[in-house]
Amino acid sequence: MSSEEEEKLQRISETSLYSAGVMQLAIGYCFRILCRHLRGENLLEMGPAEGVMTELLATTGKSMTVVEGSALFCNGLQARFPQAQVINALFEDFEPTEQFDTIIMGHVLEHVEDPVDILLRARGWLKPGGLIFAAVPNAQSLHRQAAVIMGMLPRVDALNAMDLHHGHRRVFNPETFRLAFTQAGLQVDIFGGYWLKPLANGQIESHWNSAMIEAFMQLGERYPDIAGELYIVASVPS
Repeated sequence: MSSEEEEKLQRISETSLYSAGVMQLAIGYCFRILCRHLRGENLLEMGPAEGVMTELLATTGKSMTVVEGSALFCNGLQARFPQAQVINALFEDFEPTEQFDTIIMGHVLEHVEDPVDILLRARGWLKPGGLIFAAVPNAQSLHRQAAVIMGMLPRVDALNAMDLHHGHRRVFNPETFRLAFTQAGLQVDIFGGYWLKPLANGQIESHWNSAMIEAFMQLGERYPDIAGELYIVASVPS
């Protein structure tokens, strides 16, 4: 791992917000979608950060491997999930000794230098019949479109303050998200969305109750192209 990348991951891990507020609720909703598609007995979670998704995955009783580039995050994960194999490595350096039934990439592909390369690697880590589940923020989300109209963003795929805080390199839209999978030779079995998000997180946390948040999580599944989050379930073509 280069010193520059190590410093970047350390900085992100020290100020991460994934386990706070509506972001944690969105990860919980993502897990509910993932549970519809989980298969087999062993899974790989890539880039778990603080382990919000990891904690939920642990309830499935499946064999878990997690690979995380931040040493700080890995220390916390090892302490909290002794039943999991926790590996501190960049995805580009990860060399698993087994294949997996399900590979999970929750908010991963917007961080990496080359998403297609990471998907190609993950394709090789799948067991026959296995699947990849990936979720990313959506550039076409209602709140980003509103930000452009209000002059807060120059365009919907521009990196905003929260993107920069988390170390995002890009914001996918539905077309570019699908394209990354097809370029990696993967078959997109399911494309969807969740969390129809009209406002910024802070505004929602200040004024919405849990029933409102749940309703808009579900509405995102009805209107995926403008939802706050996109997801894909993919497999190797037969």
